[in-house]
Amino acid sequence: MSTASHKVRWTVLFSGHVQGVGFRYTTRLVARGFSVTGYVRNTRDGRVEIVAEGAPEELERFVQAVENEMSGYIQDRKVDTAPATGEFYDFQVRY
Repeated sequence: MSTASHKVRWTVLFSGHVQGVGFRYTTRLVARGFSVTGYVRNTRDGRVEIVAEGAPEELERFVQAVENEMSGYIQDRKVDTAPATGEFYDFQVRY
């Protein structure tokens, strides 16, 4: 069985004081230490969205690392899980 079949997609929405504090750039830097692909972006409603694909355990570690780095700004997070699409080749900031 290929490793691609073990990958999933997490869409994570962080709320709180998460825009204008370096959240996207910190997330991109944190992502370099994990086997994840996808993107981070600000949403119009003031939240930050991460869409990431990888093994479930790796995604959990990645999101936890982001939360550890940005804990003073996060009030809440919402996670939705879906099958991975394989459309991403790296992790980037989107605008």
